[in-house]
Amino acid sequence: MPDPGWLDVLLRVGVAAGLGGAIGIERQLREREAGFRTHLLVSVGAALFTLISAYAWDDFGFGNGVTFDPTRIAAQVVTGIGFLGAGAIIRQGLSVRGLTTAATLWVVAAIGMASGAGYYSGAVVVTAMVLFALWPLRFVAQLLFER
Repeated sequence: MPDPGWLDVLLRVGVAAGLGGAIGIERQLREREAGFRTHLLVSVGAALFTLISAYAWDDFGFGNGVTFDPTRIAAQVVTGIGFLGAGAIIRQGLSVRGLTTAATLWVVAAIGMASGAGYYSGAVVVTAMVLFALWPLRFVAQLLFER
């Protein structure tokens, strides 16, 4: 697989930063634990890990029937972000806080991975769906499930 050029890498990481940052802005405006910078960093990090897993191993001559599985790094990103999200969940008495923050961190990592892989349409569609779920859908849920 040919190495992507600087502009392609900049585009992929830039899209990840923009989309992850957009979700982070919503969280920042709602004064949640993980805001703009955290979401942006998770998305950019996931994009870079995806680029590494897809392109960084061409320089290594494995030969002799040895193959490399680039999906292993992606799987570890999912696991690592799950661990990070678990740290965002806090139990206060009978209530649990931070589940939505954990979920947004997890989905922002997926958006970053999609951007890093060059799957921009998927990244943009999911970002739009997440923003819809976090903002307008919140009002609908409050009306439907008023306590």
